[in-house]
Amino acid sequence: RYRHAAPSGPWPWVDFNTDLSTSEPPFQKGEHEWRGYPQELFGNWSPIPVARSKMMTQCAHGTPCVIYGIDVTGDGQFKIHEQGLHRIEVSEEKENQFWLKLKEEESINVRVRALFVENLSEPVLKMLGTKYNIEPFFFSSSANWIPSRYREEVRHGEGDHITVILPFIRTTEKKNKTHPNSSGISSSFNTIDVMAPLRLHGNSYLLLPRFCLSPVIGDHVLLIDLLAVHMVREKNSSTIITYHPALRGRTTAERMHQVMERAGGSVYWNKIFEASKDPTFFFLAILWYALYAWDEAFEVLYKRIKDLELILNASDFTVMADLNHSLHSLQAHLLHYQTLLHDFEISVIFVMETPNPAMEDSQNKNITEELMQRECKNLLSEIDRLHRGCSMFISRLKNATELAFATVNIEDSRQTHRLTKATLRDSAAMKQISYLTMVFLPASLTASVFGMNVVEINPSSPETIARYVEVTFLLTFFTTWVVVALQPYSSIHENSGGGIWRRAAWPFYFSRTLRVYYKQIRQNSSQKDNTSPSSPENNTSRRPSWRGGLSSPMKREDALYEEDKIGG
Repeated sequence: RYRHAAPSGPWPWVDFNTDLSTSEPPFQKGEHEWRGYPQELFGNWSPIPVARSKMMTQCAHGTPCVIYGIDVTGDGQFKIHEQGLHRIEVSEEKENQFWLKLKEEESINVRVRALFVENLSEPVLKMLGTKYNIEPFFFSSSANWIPSRYREEVRHGEGDHITVILPFIRTTEKKNKTHPNSSGISSSFNTIDVMAPLRLHGNSYLLLPRFCLSPVIGDHVLLIDLLAVHMVREKNSSTIITYHPALRGRTTAERMHQVMERAGGSVYWNKIFEASKDPTFFFLAILWYALYAWDEAFEVLYKRIKDLELILNASDFTVMADLNHSLHSLQAHLLHYQTLLHDFEISVIFVMETPNPAMEDSQNKNITEELMQRECKNLLSEIDRLHRGCSMFISRLKNATELAFATVNIEDSRQTHRLTKATLRDSAAMKQISYLTMVFLPASLTASVFGMNVVEINPSSPETIARYVEVTFLLTFFTTWVVVALQPYSSIHENSGGGIWRRAAWPFYFSRTLRVYYKQIRQNSSQKDNTSPSSPENNTSRRPSWRGGLSSPMKREDALYEEDKIGG
């Protein structure tokens, strides 16, 4: 939808699959007055793109449109509309009366007139669009919440039109205590919807004695609000129109009227309006409202993230499982908030780099440019602070999540270590049983074969106990030979190599190792008997037999093994 956000797109609300061959109904310009908007002023806005943009269908129906107004006089003072014009209700019966009032409206000694529109109805939309020659993209982008910023109708020395559609984040305190869905997680698809309100619940875990927190935050909701502003800048008098969606929890026209009235009482801003006649500063003051909303939302987020870190540091695995979705949902929303902050930054830069053409011949043009640069940079520095704060939140959440996973992994490692030790103990016991089985299995098999049918028990039997012992011994030896030969990592195979045929000859290598070992023991015993232990020379001569050369039994085995390997 972003391709339909600004007039630079040559095909408003037309997609590639739209049938362009269908004929449009005939339209006669100059016969409809305000009822012919937008096609009366913008011919390419035929009924098809108007219907696709939903700019008319999104209007309020059945409730009167309410318009609040503030005037900034030529000397920079804020003044509420007189004669009951500060709040105008436009119902169906008063449509023609409101149109006549718009046509006859005279802005004498009025630098800028602000109209805050609530419950925008279709007739009021057409009247305002016709009166101020507003591009329909302002209403279509506002109705569809599409971030946009553009400039049109530029007339050097006279004025222009500028538009900013800016979604932003604000916080509201949740009144009700029931919340079927939390943290913007869709219950039907188990997905995270970053456009849905983010509910930050006061966590019941923080009420436990081990969490020594001061006040626990209550239930707050972070939701996306909309700031839609269109400004008609002219040399004598300018007009600002703001659109406010009729959704619960969003900024109302009455609220915007109140805060801008308060801005008129600011000494700082009064000095700016007195020093410069540029009405764009009123536009810039409205953008500060979005920054205040962002700042309040981040204060709530900061408390929530601190609470999550405290819970995760407690290493309560039940709590970690419950907070898994909350952590990922909060991370996804923060990534989306970075995009919205980027749009906010671009909007302020757009205002800073779009000077008012009506101020080209002004005597205080240099002062106006200096003040505009200064105030826009002040706002940009605050937005940069919010950017860094959002990045810090993302890093802290990532760190908290990694800490939770590390804690779980450490605990899993401890459990695995305990299980491994228990398995080793069981393995040792099973190994002993296997050895016993290897010894007794041939005897059991032999007993089964012979059936103990021996001559000592059964005189008519041809077998004897000697034959039983002989067969049992041979079968036991064969079983042991096969088992050892099939084990490639046995310590018996150190001198017999790693091949299957070399391992099959393990009795030969093992017997040779035993002979060498016992021969070395006898040599050491004879040297000990022939040498006096009190003689230091003899003690010196004995040392090499244990510490050097081939005297050590293990050293000699290694030497024999190397000789065997070299010799083939």
